[in-house]
Amino acid sequence: MNKRLLLAVLQGLVFGCANATTASYRIDHLEPPSWWTGMQQRSLQLMVHGPAIGRLTPSLRYPGVSIRSVERASNPNYLFINLEISAQAAPGDLTLQFRASGSSAVVLQQRYALQARAPGSAQRRGFGPADAIYEVMPDRFANGDPANDNAVGMLEQAQRADGSGRHGGDLRGISDHLDYIASMGYTQLWPTPLLESNMPAYSYHGYAATHHYRIDPRYGSNQEYRAMVALARSKGLGVIQDVVLNHIGSSHWWLQDMPEPDWLTYQGKFVPTEHHRVAVQDPYASGADRRNFTAGWFVESMPDLNQANPHVARYLIQNSLWWIEYAGLSGLRVDTYSYSDTAFLSHWSGAVMAEYPHLNLVGEEWSPLIPVVAHWQRGKRNANGYVSHMPSMMDFPLADVLRRALAAPDGGDYSLTNLYEALSQDYQYPDAANLVLFEGNHDMSRLFSELGEDQQLYRMALAFVATAPRIPQFYAGTEILMTSTIKGRDDASYRHDFPGGWAGDRVNAYTGAGLSDAQLAAQRYMKKLLNWRKQASVIHHGRTMHFGPEQNTYVYFRYDDQHKVMVALNKNRSDTVLKTARFHELLQGASSAVDVITGQRIALGEQITLPARSALILEIAP
Repeated sequence: MNKRLLLAVLQGLVFGCANATTASYRIDHLEPPSWWTGMQQRSLQLMVHGPAIGRLTPSLRYPGVSIRSVERASNPNYLFINLEISAQAAPGDLTLQFRASGSSAVVLQQRYALQARAPGSAQRRGFGPADAIYEVMPDRFANGDPANDNAVGMLEQAQRADGSGRHGGDLRGISDHLDYIASMGYTQLWPTPLLESNMPAYSYHGYAATHHYRIDPRYGSNQEYRAMVALARSKGLGVIQDVVLNHIGSSHWWLQDMPEPDWLTYQGKFVPTEHHRVAVQDPYASGADRRNFTAGWFVESMPDLNQANPHVARYLIQNSLWWIEYAGLSGLRVDTYSYSDTAFLSHWSGAVMAEYPHLNLVGEEWSPLIPVVAHWQRGKRNANGYVSHMPSMMDFPLADVLRRALAAPDGGDYSLTNLYEALSQDYQYPDAANLVLFEGNHDMSRLFSELGEDQQLYRMALAFVATAPRIPQFYAGTEILMTSTIKGRDDASYRHDFPGGWAGDRVNAYTGAGLSDAQLAAQRYMKKLLNWRKQASVIHHGRTMHFGPEQNTYVYFRYDDQHKVMVALNKNRSDTVLKTARFHELLQGASSAVDVITGQRIALGEQITLPARSALILEIAP
């Protein structure tokens, strides 16, 4: 072929490709999918994804909204549009127009909705010490709509017989049983992640999202989620969304067409984290250890996001704000909190709290070390200068000591003294009362099993979680003595289906049908405890005074100017007599008290008898 002919062929190919590209312009993803007027943050960054969309120039005409700048990624299939939304902008649909470079012709148009915020949205109250949180794994709680157990395009199908498979629980199942949750005395609901997790296996747990703006269709739709939250709110239940900032699932649509080379840590190469969580504040830590902790991946199927990339950071911040506003949430629980880029976490928590100053956020930092957890709470003056805006953290240190102290044999390495000493270190936290204390969760062996299926120790644990100066959280199934293995890691045994949530279940814990006498008694105990707590303002906001354990007992008080509650834990296998004179600072002048569980009135003379293996919760009569 001569040079002239070759040049003509090449020119034809280029011309043909250009025409094909122009003809095939489309938007595959536009995120966030909508926004609101009246937000405190006036700027909004739109991620636009589609074939060669980065070669186009966007424009719009809408009163109060303007394009401040446009950022192009290294991948021409992405465009980042920075909008400025003034305080005067009214709700409505704006139209984004896209033109090819140097051309006045519009090759693509896209409508974009600006909505009105719900009244009082910015001032919404988050969860707090007056609440009791109920954690559910949606896939294992109740199957309200069997028709969505398998969905078109989803890689994993339902297999209830497989402990690691999908079992079919969904949003309708949760909605169907909100009355049960509310009647038990819970005031907040924490479902584990509900976002699309289109992974080939283990997709039920939801911690490997493949789409940030879509509820997994096997749970329901975005609209069903919002309706469930509204229904919960009408029954006195707030909803806390489980958020994963650190990583995504390997089937996320981003991985099919990566926006930028550094969208993931280590340039998208799998480098496992060694979990050196102390490295971020260790004065002697190597830079390599610090980087590995925040940039290392959990597993190859969960790529780690690089929040040092400003587009990634902005995307995650806006995604959190979008779900709070869209669904009407009362808070966020953040998975694997400390594993994210530390500067980003300060920025993220500050941005969310600036938009919703009375909201609550709680982060997961799975460490038994108080200083490690305290580092992340808002108000902590850290030696390294790190500033956090995170209001709450999960209290892993106290939860760990509680389990160990109750499970340990008499004379063992742990005792009630360890529990007392752990609580005595609350001075290390800026706001200890805003920490979330839990008896268990979906990643831990069941409390009842850890305590050797001892019903008395079990009640002691629940009493402590409910009355300690914390926000209490309980895991679905705890109230009916669910069991698990306790050796090694066995997720399937921690995550059994809640009985009664599936058609044909022979046991129904929602109604009590088929439960054993012990299970019914445990359920009644939890219900009595939490419904009493719901009205006990002294537990919500009162001060705390405790007394060093003696005779294998531990006594503490919650009190304010009007009320006093005495909690006495007796780990002995026999009744134990305590002299009341030791507690004169809070019992002086008191002649009797009422057992909040039994309603029995108890005389407070020179001594008080604690029943064997018991948690006595007494309201002190004035």
